[in-house]
Amino acid sequence: MSDKQLEYRFSFKPKEMVIGAQMLFVAFGALVLVPLLTGLNANVALFTAGVGTLLFQVITRGKVPVFLASSFAFIAPIIYGVQQWGIPGTMCGLAAAGLLYVAISFTVRIFGSEILHRILPPIVTGPVIMVIGLVLAPVAVHMASGRTGDGAAWLVPQPTAYLIAGVALVVTVLVSLLGKGLFRLIPILCGVASGYLTALILDASGVSASVQSAFDPGSLQNWTGPALISMQTVFGAPWLAMPDFSLPVWNLQAILFIVPVAIAPAIEHFGDVLAIGSITGKDYVDEPGIHKTLLGDGLATTLAACLGGPPNTTYSEVSGAVALTRSFNPVIMTWAAISAILLAFVGKLGGFLNTIPTPVMGGIMVLLFGAIAVIGINTLVRAGTDLMQPRNLTIVAVILVFGIGGMSFDLAVVKLGGIGLAGVVGVLLNLILPNGHKQ
Repeated sequence: MSDKQLEYRFSFKPKEMVIGAQMLFVAFGALVLVPLLTGLNANVALFTAGVGTLLFQVITRGKVPVFLASSFAFIAPIIYGVQQWGIPGTMCGLAAAGLLYVAISFTVRIFGSEILHRILPPIVTGPVIMVIGLVLAPVAVHMASGRTGDGAAWLVPQPTAYLIAGVALVVTVLVSLLGKGLFRLIPILCGVASGYLTALILDASGVSASVQSAFDPGSLQNWTGPALISMQTVFGAPWLAMPDFSLPVWNLQAILFIVPVAIAPAIEHFGDVLAIGSITGKDYVDEPGIHKTLLGDGLATTLAACLGGPPNTTYSEVSGAVALTRSFNPVIMTWAAISAILLAFVGKLGGFLNTIPTPVMGGIMVLLFGAIAVIGINTLVRAGTDLMQPRNLTIVAVILVFGIGGMSFDLAVVKLGGIGLAGVVGVLLNLILPNGHKQ
């Protein structure tokens, strides 16, 4: 592939516009999943994904064909943060996480990328990624069972919820395993659509009541909940509306809790850049440079947080679509970003997304959060880490127990706990403990 073929050339060619919209379609399911799970605004997420991608292109001079959108790695801290400090306080922590990317990018520019491998080896990042997935397991089970994320209230009768969640989960798995071409790139979107269709059928046919009665004949006598899907939010939403932006509010606790979470996705960023480079045949680590791609990722995340959107990250689904379509020109991602920005102002889209039943999201989460934990395990496996070595055993054990167990320290001015504490402790242990054997 020649440099000329990969050179950024913005144009209004209909073919490039259509392919760009297709790239957004590939990313759409995962993009809106994060705000729907965390209580953020889906229209804002669309807007910040588009603007973040454009900002990334400016910083990298339009050399890398990637699309930036909602990061799964921050789901757990966002859910916790919104419960503890509200959306504005949580956005403060997310904005600071983006600035950590910026700091890492300058560190890489000065000392080279090897310094990150010394400070943040797989023995630290692997367990932290595992914690991110595993602490969310109860939330996935609650929502798949028809309860709210914290399990405090029932939203859907349990047997009905299991049926809907099961369909969403099974379809997602089957599409990811057996799907061909474009379908293999959108398993989440297919799973959500199938779960939604199942809920519509149950609502329309009254089968929901039959399913519930078969498992617990007396349970419906006290059930006064609404229908599985209500279109009132869609009917009441305007066609065109300004996204519900939310400005961050200073919160030191949120910063200390969320910033360490950025360590793992920052390291994964290297893998994403290498992956898209192998697809296009270019070395993006060298040109425009990994420090610039990190800078673009970080500033896009901070910008998103300043508007009330989830952190941005490079999307592997879109990289897969690039490989499938052989559309290497980065201008394609410009049109994907523009499409996301335009959709962000469609009020009825946000209203429709809010009608997705909780069990649908729960079914997807069962697979998603487990997959995050598996990525952490795979990080250790690929590195060939000997977990029986006392030093490695200590680091992994402490990170897992602190993170999953919810250990916290009250430092008078601030409380540090959960995933954030696990990340900080992991980094410190890796720096402090003597390394008697090579990993």
